[in-house]
Amino acid sequence: MEFKVLDKGFVKLVDMLGNDFSAVRAARVSYGKGLKTPEKDKNLIFYLMKHRHETPFEHIVFTFHAKTPIFVARQWFRHRIGSFNEASLRYTELKDEFYIPNHIRVNDLEDKQKGIIIEDENLKNRALEIIEKSLEDSYKTYKELLEMGIAREMARIVLPMSSYTQFYWTVNARSLMNFLDLRADSHAQWEIQQYAIHIAEIFKEKCPWTYEAFLKFRYKGDLLKNRE
Repeated sequence: MEFKVLDKGFVKLVDMLGNDFSAVRAARVSYGKGLKTPEKDKNLIFYLMKHRHETPFEHIVFTFHAKTPIFVARQWFRHRIGSFNEASLRYTELKDEFYIPNHIRVNDLEDKQKGIIIEDENLKNRALEIIEKSLEDSYKTYKELLEMGIAREMARIVLPMSSYTQFYWTVNARSLMNFLDLRADSHAQWEIQQYAIHIAEIFKEKCPWTYEAFLKFRYKGDLLKNRE
């Protein structure tokens, strides 16, 4: 499963270990039991989620490949219970790929965690013009340094946070739900919200019972329930 995100990014599922039944088997091992009927297995998942018995969900593991602006990746990497491997600009040359938004936001004076999309076309166009010129200048400087023979690891210091990076993320379902709880929410930055929404779609497709129970008992955000 793969989704295009933002202007040049993506997120895709590249590997997976387990499913809803993995959590059921892990929970019932305490009693020396295994799978029963679909109805009883689903009810157990709902019971586990409702009562916060979440360790069985650690036996469901996803590996994603994501392409994001660097500032999104840095927010993503704060979710420490997971494994990350990122492309290195010490060994590869950055392509001319930068995130250019299709809208401009200003600060919400009543909520510091939110930005408000502006309707003023003149202000939007002026801001985008400044952003694009800055990106062009920084990439031109980067290329000039490389052509001078400056090492990639030094030339990269002029690159902006909107440069695209790629990484692999391996995470269990329990930690994935924590990610969605925080990032599939209007208080998160808009750009990472877009990735979280698509990851939720993958989660829903691969573990429908766990996802349904998550929304009913665990999820505190405000974006995913509106999509149901």
